[in-house]
Amino acid sequence: MMEPKSRAEELPTLYRAILDRVAQLESAGDRREAAKVRSDATAAYSRAWDDRCRRDLESLLRRADRPTAAERLLGRGRRRGLDRVIGRQQPRTAVAPER
Repeated sequence: MMEPKSRAEELPTLYRAILDRVAQLESAGDRREAAKVRSDATAAYSRAWDDRCRRDLESLLRRADRPTAAERLLGRGRRRGLDRVIGRQQPRTAVAPER
């Protein structure tokens, strides 16, 4: 059985996922929502790394993960899901190129 992630591992992962989604929102033209999510995420991440911070970041990720109107029109409204970010995903492994 795998050990649960520590806050030192979990919170930066959540924050990075939020920033990745902010970039997608900006590229889709939803700059107002992107700015709000970024501001709220920065405020939460800058506080103490406790359960409240984790809950706030998870909530922000769920909010930001909703498809924008443009994404729905283009058929890109699939949910990326919080599960992918908080440990219910296959770990990515880097492979060094052979020399």
